[in-house]
Amino acid sequence: MCDFSLHAVKSRPAKVGDKLTTRVFNSATRGFCAPEDEGMAVCLLPGTEVSFADHVRWAPRLPWSEREIGYKTAIFPQINLHNRATHHDALEFPNGEVVLLTLLEEGQQATVLQLPAASKEQEKPVVNPQLETADS
Repeated sequence: MCDFSLHAVKSRPAKVGDKLTTRVFNSATRGFCAPEDEGMAVCLLPGTEVSFADHVRWAPRLPWSEREIGYKTAIFPQINLHNRATHHDALEFPNGEVVLLTLLEEGQQATVLQLPAASKEQEKPVVNPQLETADS
């Protein structure tokens, strides 16, 4: 899923093994892009696991704030879904810290390690009960 602020940008879903870069789109919103097409946003599904080449850095609002998160891996959740007019794309780090994707520094390299598992409902075959009884 891509944040609402990226709906005007061409996009594609992420795949396992994708090499991504954090990028500023529309002069204000940050997201992921593939290095071969910086104009295309790469959208992650909630539960996607990513690994960064270095410790993740974000653009703090206060100059004396820490800029580096001490982790290289994160899971992608969407937050604040009850509020349509705010950013939802985020990264959750192993210590439980959640940082909005739009707050990350531009130019960081990440790799998609794993996509979320399909839910049990999605994996179940659809069975028509009328057909089962007709064959019995």
